[in-house]
Amino acid sequence: MSNVTIRVRDNGPLLIEGSIRVEDGEGNPFPLDASKPQVALCRCGNSKNGPFCDGSHKTTAFASAPRAALR
Repeated sequence: MSNVTIRVRDNGPLLIEGSIRVEDGEGNPFPLDASKPQVALCRCGNSKNGPFCDGSHKTTAFASAPRAALR
C-alpha cells in the first residue's frame, strides 16, 4: 500500500501528500519542492501555474464538492 493521500478540497484543488512525481504529457517531471509536505493540483482549469493550483478558483465560479459513497 502507498503512503500517498489525495484530498479533494471543496471548491478547490487536489492536495496530495506523500512521495510523488508529477509528469507532463511527454513524461518530463515537474520540479517539486521537497521541503513542502504537499502539492496542490488545480481542478478549476484557470491556474496560470498549471498543473499546480495558484488560487484562481477563488476568483472564478468554480464549484465542486464530491463526496465518497458510504458503504
